[in-house]
Amino acid sequence: MDSAQTDTGAVLETRLVHKVHRRATALLVDAARLPSTPASALAELRDFIVDHLSLHHEREDDSLWPLISSLAPEVRADLVALSEEHERLALVLEALDGLDIARGGDRTVLIEMAVALRDAIRDHLDREEAVLFPALRAHVSEDMWRELVRKVRAAGPPPNGMHLMIGFFDQVGTAEELHHMLSSFPPHRQPLIPALREQAKAAFAGLESSVSLDRMSDVETGDATGR
Repeated sequence: MDSAQTDTGAVLETRLVHKVHRRATALLVDAARLPSTPASALAELRDFIVDHLSLHHEREDDSLWPLISSLAPEVRADLVALSEEHERLALVLEALDGLDIARGGDRTVLIEMAVALRDAIRDHLDREEAVLFPALRAHVSEDMWRELVRKVRAAGPPPNGMHLMIGFFDQVGTAEELHHMLSSFPPHRQPLIPALREQAKAAFAGLESSVSLDRMSDVETGDATGR
């Protein structure tokens, strides 16, 4: 199936967010390994990863999993197992959040934690997508998805670092994924997208000045297939 042409909005948007999680965690590893990367840029990326992964997992556990379980009870046990993985990942994120990166301390621990998180996220998303994408395609209509997104967004403001999210969208998204994701933004936030893109360029300049995306792709497999 040519997913870029035929997939549902739910799969397109979820796959794009998952690509961001893979890219962001890989970038943290690569940037942390370079002494030239500013500590402030590393701290900003770390904060983005912790905030967005934590919120994403919370929304899956509290909103998306109950919806899918009600429509496809046969995958309920798989979703429970994925939530248990979220709990284990939360411990890794908590430890990463506790590092005092901004003061420019020894990066050895940061690198170790970043590698562990990158690898754990890759493995988790591979397992999750094998369950989630077929369920979304088979059971979650466009109207259901839009209503779920509306309720989730109404529950609270977006986390910090939206400029990085927009920047990562542009890096890893297909045209179809970007269209679905950005067109679903609330109308009052649409005018902010160009400024967020410019802010992201400045942030990535500090992170990627010595880290080419080509080299990142060597360690981050499967972008073109949604891994």
